[in-house]
Amino acid sequence: MKVPNKLYLGEEKLPTQWYNLRADMPEKPAPLVNPATGAPATLQDLTPVFCDELAKQELDDNTRYVDIPGSILDFYRMYRPSPLVRAYSLEKLLDTPAKIYYKYEGNNTSGSHKLNSAVAQAYYAKAQGLTHLTTETGAGQWGTALAMACGYYGVDLTVYMVKVSAEQKPHRKALMETYNAKVVPSPSDTTDVGRAILAEHPGTGGSLGCAISEAVEVAVKTPGSRYVLGSVLNQVVLHQSIIGEECKIAMDMLEEYPDVVIGCAGGGSNLGGLIGAYMRDRLTGKATPRFIAVEPASCPSLTRGRYAYDYCDTGRITPMAKMYTLGCGFIPAANHAGGLRYHGMSPILSKLYHDGFIDEARSYEQTKVFEAATLFARGEGLLPAPESAHAIRAAIDEAVRCKETGEAKTILFGLTGTGFFDMSAYSLYNSGQMTDYVPTDAELAQGFASLPSMK
Repeated sequence: MKVPNKLYLGEEKLPTQWYNLRADMPEKPAPLVNPATGAPATLQDLTPVFCDELAKQELDDNTRYVDIPGSILDFYRMYRPSPLVRAYSLEKLLDTPAKIYYKYEGNNTSGSHKLNSAVAQAYYAKAQGLTHLTTETGAGQWGTALAMACGYYGVDLTVYMVKVSAEQKPHRKALMETYNAKVVPSPSDTTDVGRAILAEHPGTGGSLGCAISEAVEVAVKTPGSRYVLGSVLNQVVLHQSIIGEECKIAMDMLEEYPDVVIGCAGGGSNLGGLIGAYMRDRLTGKATPRFIAVEPASCPSLTRGRYAYDYCDTGRITPMAKMYTLGCGFIPAANHAGGLRYHGMSPILSKLYHDGFIDEARSYEQTKVFEAATLFARGEGLLPAPESAHAIRAAIDEAVRCKETGEAKTILFGLTGTGFFDMSAYSLYNSGQMTDYVPTDAELAQGFASLPSMK
């Protein structure tokens, strides 16, 4: 059949259920652990920090499909389904026999896929009668998305934004404040854990782990408040499954099936969401697509990390998760893919990678990533976020390999968001001033030294 450049599913094709990957995994991810007891975390352990319904979703390994509440579906209809795009121009530029598709998640004001989970988390907070939420954000996509969702549902929000990202992207702060969120650069002197981090690391640009610690501290000390997270957690991967579900519907309509599925990987939310429907096929024996996770060389949790229990935050106040990690004490370099600067990886994706269902993890230096982003922008007309450009880099490399081997593979990648808030990074690249940083083994060892001792 004739394949269009863009396929927009009609509203009637909007999925009405989220898919829980854990239900089909032959071995479940290891449970969260309460650091105070050393025992698996219970619902009672999690509800002082998370909304009640979200805590239930976090611990549910068995429910295969979860109905999406009507209010969330109404919100989704404002920007979903998102388009599936055939990258004809990029294929031509690369002179490749491969077919390249991407799922574009940047067609909303937050500029990224993060809104898919933000609206769900704000909805459950409102339904519980909460009046305030706290969170962290790296590059700002998650903070913006949650500010939008909280503004919609009338819930107050405080966002701890990684300090280096706040300095690089002041307009993100302005956008969050437009939706009535309070934005605090992290680490800050407004929390006990922030002050402790500043004392140990004076002048630090911060990290997602630092910002999480501050947000959790404020949440547990504030009446009517809870903490929400934009990646890593099982509940977030669940909400993001709508990406893969839509993608599967669209590609089925085109009578296409990907040989390779590629996503950028920081905490794992977009990658988990994109691969979900196709990983289901693999886990149930229906197909064997190849999965590639792509991360920054400056924060290489999958490619150079350890599979171990670790705290999800730098201040060591959250439950511990078994994941690929660089150690909660690892402070990543201030590269321009702020949304990927997290020391660990989703327990679900970590387990899938450890068990061989995610076939490969790659890391790229940021100059290579921006080279791919620039080529994509000139060919396809969209300016990608630096995070998304990691997936673009791998997709280009796969397409070039197809040219060399003569294989006509179908490649699918996630274009998670827009790069319009990243112009300072593009300016650095275009002027030749962008540099690369790859941590040494000795620097990684310092992070590993912060891993908790587990009996």
